[in-house]
Amino acid sequence: MAVLLFLVAQALDGALTYVGVSALGLHMEANPLLAWMMGTMGLAAGVASAKLVASVLGIVLHLSSVHRIVAALAVFYLAVAVLPWLALLYIP
Repeated sequence: MAVLLFLVAQALDGALTYVGVSALGLHMEANPLLAWMMGTMGLAAGVASAKLVASVLGIVLHLSSVHRIVAALAVFYLAVAVLPWLALLYIP
């Protein structure tokens, strides 16, 4: 269950990052490595590459039976990536 939450968090973060950077500009990305990847590879390829690597690493952790760490990372991504993008993109 933890790995599914982690993968959903990755997908949401990727989609919201793509939408957010498309709408607001590359300067809105707080992660300098991801901003560099998007600037170098292009928006879609940069986001997809980062989310693919993160997802694979999360699956490796899951297969290593460290489910609490995977769950903690899922909550972390939801708190520091998904919720901030939702707050930035929400237009009342």
